[in-house]
Amino acid sequence: MNVGSFTRNMKPRIQSFWRNEDGIGTLEVLLIIAVIVVIFLLFKDFIMSYVSKLISNSGSKMDEALK
Repeated sequence: MNVGSFTRNMKPRIQSFWRNEDGIGTLEVLLIIAVIVVIFLLFKDFIMSYVSKLISNSGSKMDEALK
């Protein structure tokens, strides 16, 4: 299979994907996931320190409750 026939076969598939509502739904889901990943990466340090603080606080509260 050469590159010319590959691109000729892909163009109708891509056009069909964009016309089909399932294709748009898939694109929406991918964009939402991408935004969530970017937000997590931007606030990763804050999220990790917050979760770490929550875990250590819950551990100390459990120790107090067991005494």
